[in-house]
Amino acid sequence: MQAVNRSTTTAASFWGRHGLLLLLTLLYVDTFIGRQIMAVMIEPIKQEFNASDTAMGLISGLAFASVFALFGLSAGQLADRVSRTRLLVFCALLWSVTTFFCGMATGFFALIIARMLVAVAESPISASSLSLIADLYPLNRRAFAISCYSSAPTFATIIAMSLGAWVVEQYGWRMGFMLVAFPAVIIAGIFFFFTTEPERGLWDKPEQAAAPQSAEQKPTQETGLKDSLRTLFQQKSYLLLVLSGAITTMGANAYGMWNATFLVRSHGLELQDAGILTGVVAGGSAAIGMIFSGWLADHLISRDLKWQLRLPQLGHLIGFFAMLAYLLSPKGILLQIGHLPVPTAMIWCAINGFFAVWWVGACFSFLTHIVPANKRALAIAVQTILITLCGVGLGPFIIGLLSDLLAPTMATESLRYALLFCALTTVVAMVLLTMIASRQAQNNSSSLNGRRVADH
Repeated sequence: MQAVNRSTTTAASFWGRHGLLLLLTLLYVDTFIGRQIMAVMIEPIKQEFNASDTAMGLISGLAFASVFALFGLSAGQLADRVSRTRLLVFCALLWSVTTFFCGMATGFFALIIARMLVAVAESPISASSLSLIADLYPLNRRAFAISCYSSAPTFATIIAMSLGAWVVEQYGWRMGFMLVAFPAVIIAGIFFFFTTEPERGLWDKPEQAAAPQSAEQKPTQETGLKDSLRTLFQQKSYLLLVLSGAITTMGANAYGMWNATFLVRSHGLELQDAGILTGVVAGGSAAIGMIFSGWLADHLISRDLKWQLRLPQLGHLIGFFAMLAYLLSPKGILLQIGHLPVPTAMIWCAINGFFAVWWVGACFSFLTHIVPANKRALAIAVQTILITLCGVGLGPFIIGLLSDLLAPTMATESLRYALLFCALTTVVAMVLLTMIASRQAQNNSSSLNGRRVADH
């Protein structure tokens, strides 16, 4: 194998890397629209099937997340062993078909089954994509690349909550699912005909890449999975990092799923107006914050690796106070844009959206840095499973349950106070990041002392 010159890249590799990143991001956008569009479907599905808030929390998240978690580990290990680009072709096609089935569901139970099938198709996508990105970009440019990819949910929110709200209101929720299903077919075709698999561990330090095993040395699939998981979980910083991401996403996804409904119930907006505001204001500010924080992280990390954790902590702190201000703001219209009323509370919604996502690029970059290349997809899969189970599954369900429990005393304001749970998760995530930073400082100090002893 010829040596790879990592200091220079050709124009073809430049466009190949950025082109593949764009394609991965577009696939993530489409799949997340399929998730997020449920936020503007809650009320019409609830009315058609006569369901409770708890039941809608189940169908909008927990049914999807439980199956995603069941298949996620195997999907992550598969992405470490086979061509990730070809795996994404299969997943995109399967996801398109199963999402289309959601639009054909004629009953509540049928819709739950369809959402579970979507989870099976989607389970390898994030692990494969982030593993590919780690092999496309060096560490000092990885946070921005990951932030660009991870901005997909924010752009998806804008589309799902604005255009999606219009489609659902004009043509019904079934048509929303059917329209979302088609772009993935086109993306799968581009993957199949125009992409190639990059070399694994291209930008890793020699000591970070694991040595290849011979056929006799390779363990069985079950033993290999257990050993790999044991190795990952022995890294306390990795374990704390995935817990922090999962708890953060639990609050963030619950907030995102119920935000439009909150504006309808507590601020008296129409569903389409609420969808537009949450999409443009919350989604737009988060998209800008995601990309800016990734750029900022790369510049700061190049000077000091401690910013991989400092930047998320700062974003969490500001986002926490902004969310409290948003959820507790009384009714009041800041301005009227045509027929669209904009509540004063949306100022705080925008501030929260901008800062609350600062953890994504830096933390995922940190994750790819502390695990070896041949376990990277599995490590990301574990993170993605916990994020999905807590964020997509438990988060919306818990808010729906809390809203139902508070309804006898809070009436239409029950959702407002249930959503305060989302701010609490940010505090827990900050504590976990502080613990990681403390461990990293201790490890660095021990390594430095060890080198001094060796010198003497």
